[in-house]
Amino acid sequence: MAKTSKKGQKKVEKVMHEYKHGELKSGRGGKGGKVKNRKQAIAIGLSEARKSGAKVPKKKAAKKSRRTKRKSSGKSSKKS
Repeated sequence: MAKTSKKGQKKVEKVMHEYKHGELKSGRGGKGGKVKNRKQAIAIGLSEARKSGAKVPKKKAAKKSRRTKRKSSGKSSKKS
């Protein structure tokens, strides 16, 4: 079973085409600068596909830093 619908794939394909030809802009309404990163271009394509209602994978959560992970574990290294 595909994680992304045909509509979503077409949207990402269109955005990648724009990226390769240097036409893809970042920001609202394309008012920002030219997109220079391939991963950013893919993210824009997936975002546009989500807005249009296509079936695409969920956004990945931001990675937690080591310090945050240690604090959230609840165990302390102190012996009592």
